[in-house]
Amino acid sequence: PKMPGQDTAARAYSCCFSQGKKLSDALRISAYVFSTGLLMFTALVNSVSWFMQNLTLGNFWQTAWLEFYDYMEGDEWTIFLIGAALVPALAFWGFNGILLVADITGKPTFITRYRIQLGKNDPVDKKKLSKAIYTALGNQLFISFPMLVAMFYIMKWWDNTFSKELPTFQWFLVELSIFTVVEEILFYYTHRLGHHPVLYKHIHKKHHEWTAPIGVVSVYAHPIEHIVSNTLPVMTGPMIMGSHIVSIAAWFSIALVTTSISHCGYHLPFLPSPEFHDFHHLKFNQCYGVLGVLDFLHGTDKMFRQTKAFERHKVLLGLTPLSESIPEPPKKDE
Repeated sequence: PKMPGQDTAARAYSCCFSQGKKLSDALRISAYVFSTGLLMFTALVNSVSWFMQNLTLGNFWQTAWLEFYDYMEGDEWTIFLIGAALVPALAFWGFNGILLVADITGKPTFITRYRIQLGKNDPVDKKKLSKAIYTALGNQLFISFPMLVAMFYIMKWWDNTFSKELPTFQWFLVELSIFTVVEEILFYYTHRLGHHPVLYKHIHKKHHEWTAPIGVVSVYAHPIEHIVSNTLPVMTGPMIMGSHIVSIAAWFSIALVTTSISHCGYHLPFLPSPEFHDFHHLKFNQCYGVLGVLDFLHGTDKMFRQTKAFERHKVLLGLTPLSESIPEPPKKDE
């Protein structure tokens, strides 16, 4: 005869065995998918890297760099000034210049069709815009530039910052990954700290005067915020890695254009989605980071994930605005 509870124990054992098998299968499938994806990604990176490094592009950049270096007679300060300040500034104001035309005139309509917050900045308040431009220029000239001077002397400690030999494309990709992770960590926590009621009132509130941001607002901030949240997170990675000035110039330009895109107010085709940070300006207490990884881990994107903005948070690969293909639901009183 069966002992009391024997059936219950058997069912429990069977259930545990079944759950264990499911977990094992899930882990096995996940490992297969991850390893396959990693192999494909590695193959792609190696192929692109080989092409960039060994065909005409690699030789072109190395030759161009040597010619520039010789033209500058190896003057490290001038080379650093051009690479770390002038090139990124041209990238920032060149990109934002195009956006400002659309913000002020509403033309070309091709761009304004992709406005995220419909009816906002249409056209932009010119008095408010002037204040933002003057503040942005002031932050760049009187805060960013002195910090670059300090950075120059830090980079002098490294042997390869002004080397005649450019880093390989593979190494630049590694550096770019590290720069991005460092920026994400530093920006998320300093930015979230800036939302503490005491600090927000006196410092970060200035940046949030724009609930519907535009590109130039990316560096419209209180001086303390510009140092701690805007500049240091971008500068720290290259200083840690002792990066080549060409890598620094590329990274600074990418960072400035990317943050301009995230603030621009337009979800344009084939560019990174600005929906994440635009939602932060709209709601204040969501989406603090750059990539969104730390927001996911800390749960500071839960509201965002329940919105149409989250559905639109992807690269637009067509020409139909996502505000049209994924519109906001009608309001209850409509």
